[in-house]
Amino acid sequence: MTLHDSPFLRACRRLPVPHTPVWFMRQAGRSLPEYRRVRADVPMLEACARPDMITEITMQPVRRYGVDAAIYFSDIVVPLKAIGIDLDIKPGVGPVVAHPIRDAEGVKRLRALEPDDVPYVTEAVGELVGELGDRPLIGFAGGPFTLASYLIEGGPSKNHENTKALMYGAPDLWADLMQRLSAVTVEFLRVQAAAGAGAVQVFDSWVGALSADDYRASVLPYTSWIFERLAESDIPRIHFGVGTGELLGLLSEAGADVVGVDWRVPLNKAAQRVRPGTALQGNLDPATLFAPWDAVAHRASDVVAAGSAAEGHIFNLGHGVLPDTDPDTLARLTDYVHTETAR
Repeated sequence: MTLHDSPFLRACRRLPVPHTPVWFMRQAGRSLPEYRRVRADVPMLEACARPDMITEITMQPVRRYGVDAAIYFSDIVVPLKAIGIDLDIKPGVGPVVAHPIRDAEGVKRLRALEPDDVPYVTEAVGELVGELGDRPLIGFAGGPFTLASYLIEGGPSKNHENTKALMYGAPDLWADLMQRLSAVTVEFLRVQAAAGAGAVQVFDSWVGALSADDYRASVLPYTSWIFERLAESDIPRIHFGVGTGELLGLLSEAGADVVGVDWRVPLNKAAQRVRPGTALQGNLDPATLFAPWDAVAHRASDVVAAGSAAEGHIFNLGHGVLPDTDPDTLARLTDYVHTETAR
């Protein structure tokens, strides 16, 4: 089998597959004891800048679970750090920005990302592509609304009040900020694609905080621009956000080949909301993995059945693997989906 014929890439392109491909968002991370050992004394941002650690951590779930694709180990704020933003990832909190950006002076600090800013990405992707062989590597980047929220709020936010205040009250400044962040996202993904990533996913994790009207006016032009620029790489493009049931049609309109669906909307309903020519990814509730196996299997079967309504389906969770998830359950789930859907 060649890389081009991998079940994951075929599903992205809405082609027949030997089985429904499986990967899990946040499959590399705290749920794995081998990850905790590797990361024991290494800060997150340092781990994301060391090719040896990126390669090892990205490969861990591939070895353990037999998933159909690897996801490049990084964090959405890595390119912001690379262009000189003073930030850190604090355990138990998340990204924290030392000087939140809320005015024109702050926005001007956001310079363009150059490939030389992230040489470790090119090196790590090259190593991973060699190690993965006929299994694809998915490139990783944050979407512009989510990056903007971290920069404006100064860290994680439940209500995104400062972000929305700027978006509503200073539309010209918002446009400048989003254009700069979109360019950073595109360049970060281009570096990964040029080094050999087989697909890319834009995680606009918090965009579900917006109404459809606000998304259309204030975010869609920028995500559309991102996916247009990535088309030249000629690899599948995936778009994912949490709480985006009301936005699925718009996420699809932005131009991705695959739309990720969280656990709140059944895939057969999601298939009716996206535009024709779109594959779907998802969407087992990550909390399901804490239930007895019979319940996990039953709900996984429901996801597979609902996913058959889509033009292409990649089995995944409806968000990332939770930290206390039993790795053996994920391994069993991968096998179960492969067996249940073997054609």
